[in-house]
Amino acid sequence: MLRPATEDELAAGVLAAASDGLVVRPVGSGHSFTPLCVTDGVQVDLSRLDRLLDVDEAGVATAQAGITLHALSAALHQRGRALENMGDVDTQTLAGALATGTHGTGGAFGNLSALMVGGRLVTAAGTALDLGDVADADHVDVLRAARVSLGALGVMSEVRVQTVPAFRLHKVEDVRPLAEVLEDLDELVASCHHVELYALPWSSRSLLLRSSRTDEPAAPPPRWRTWLTDELVNNTGLSLLQRAGLQFPAATPTLGRLTGLLASGSSRLDDSHRVFASNRRVRFTESEWALPREAVGEAVRAVLTLIERDRLPVTFPIEVRVSAEDDALLSTASGRPSAYVAVHQFAGADDTAYFREVERVMLAMDGRPHWGKKHSAGADVLAPRYPGWDRFQAVRDRLDPVGVFTNDHLAHVLGPPAALRGAS
Repeated sequence: MLRPATEDELAAGVLAAASDGLVVRPVGSGHSFTPLCVTDGVQVDLSRLDRLLDVDEAGVATAQAGITLHALSAALHQRGRALENMGDVDTQTLAGALATGTHGTGGAFGNLSALMVGGRLVTAAGTALDLGDVADADHVDVLRAARVSLGALGVMSEVRVQTVPAFRLHKVEDVRPLAEVLEDLDELVASCHHVELYALPWSSRSLLLRSSRTDEPAAPPPRWRTWLTDELVNNTGLSLLQRAGLQFPAATPTLGRLTGLLASGSSRLDDSHRVFASNRRVRFTESEWALPREAVGEAVRAVLTLIERDRLPVTFPIEVRVSAEDDALLSTASGRPSAYVAVHQFAGADDTAYFREVERVMLAMDGRPHWGKKHSAGADVLAPRYPGWDRFQAVRDRLDPVGVFTNDHLAHVLGPPAALRGAS
């Protein structure tokens, strides 16, 4: 385990490992569900590289790669800045969130990696490549490859992201009939900054989350209400229902209907980073798929149908989010406005049949798996789904031809490194 405190220490460690023929894998906060960071060589823990270094006059923030999104957001807020969009978990490191294509929701907003405008990448040669200083002919592809890289190109030491002036969000949660929400989803996405949907298995109800940017002053809820909604209902209540389903799988339909009946609305108005992120303490496994936006309704209905048809012991809500298209070569939203359908299973429950069948459904709809969530798709399946696939591989071949950063999982999802497949 390498825990560098400086870029020079990181570069020296990578070079030493590469010289010994060891596979190097960077690790973030461990939020991903895939063996993306596994190696019997050298694992690079960036937790000591955890500072916001600068915010320039244009709002470009330079941060060390190991800073968490939570810490970065708090530091930016102190300077009157914010990330324009975030997911609902902020424990990931900045570099890890970028590398796996972490996203939030909002039809006009790309995923987190779309905010990346530069950075410094330590390559297999033990040198630091500034993504703003590469040759003009190479700059665009290297930057677009580095935005969602799976750690296959090297180890980021610094990241530069475009920020926006700090803002507040008013988030409203409503319980709605699922059929109604799916029918109106395009209109909802167009009329609101951030829209998220939770479809409840075995129930006709859904939880609709809408967040709008506002100039109103922050009005955070009292602590007792936060405890009631976030802890007692969203964490403790969900955990109890999931544990009951694990213990009594035959009761799954009843528990699912009960979840729908107990669902209720709420609202919150606060600084953006406090509204985007939630405290998720219920442990689960997850598989998530990015689809063409127009396929989302069919996909959600198909997942609910297979749960009921196969009597799968699933009561965990199905999460739906959206994003604008972007140009990162391996972004799940590359080249198309996207909808994300995420399925979960309570920790300790068998997710095999459920995730396998969901994967079959999503692949048939031109789905792309979230790089940090469970799936079995390999490079032969994935390559045709990304218009920038070959360009990414060209950057990978140039920066890491022998596969210093390629473990078994990356060899499966991206294919072997250049030296093992005869590329020049």
